[in-house]
Amino acid sequence: MVAMAALLLAAPACGGGGGSSKPRGNDRWVTTENTAVDIDWDAVGKAYEKAEGPEDFETKVNEIYTGSEIISVAVRDKDNKTQEVVGFFDKDTDGKVSDPEKVFTIQRDLVDPEKAQVQIQGHNSYSSYHSPVWTILAGAATGYMVARIFSPSYAPVYTQPYVTPTSRHGELTTHRDGYRQKNPDKFKNTSSTRTGQKSKTGKSYGSKGGSFGGGRSSPTPRRTPTRSGGGRFGIKRKPARSIRLEA
Repeated sequence: MVAMAALLLAAPACGGGGGSSKPRGNDRWVTTENTAVDIDWDAVGKAYEKAEGPEDFETKVNEIYTGSEIISVAVRDKDNKTQEVVGFFDKDTDGKVSDPEKVFTIQRDLVDPEKAQVQIQGHNSYSSYHSPVWTILAGAATGYMVARIFSPSYAPVYTQPYVTPTSRHGELTTHRDGYRQKNPDKFKNTSSTRTGQKSKTGKSYGSKGGSFGGGRSSPTPRRTPTRSGGGRFGIKRKPARSIRLEA
């Protein structure tokens, strides 16, 4: 079970103008205080952009999440412009989202036929995480789940929400365990939620290349980040304390 408040280290820097934002110099590793359950929010955002559908997204999210729980997803098209994706722990296996079970919400809004905007909000133990809005342009290299909104014949698919079936939890667990075995370097220094030990990764996901937090890490976290500055996925919102993670 995810415990207590999350701590977020975020050091925003200005992105380039035009097209999708390209953040630089940002640490994006969130760690819960007691259980060391980590979420790379850049990877979650990228997984959403690249997903071919809800099943593909939920598979990718459970590869990213380092805890023992399975993250279910609920995808709902509010109208022909706005889609909401909720990641949650379906603790009572009722296939419904309740507030105490929420991990994150992704909201995607179609601004015009050529542009969409996306934002991630963490909940409960991850409530300190609130990303800036980032832009996806028509023609960008995205998966079908996002790309289809730019089609002239686009119509909302999930007016009746998709929710991860509880019958799929076993399949997701088996896939996740196999993924961890095949990628031991990603998980060997990360404690399971079963141990209750602190994370020893020391990883800085802000130093990875590409458009999701690439570049050199800033020397110190900023206390007053701005929405327009920084990486695509990460604003620090009054965390209890900050920890400097060395790359």
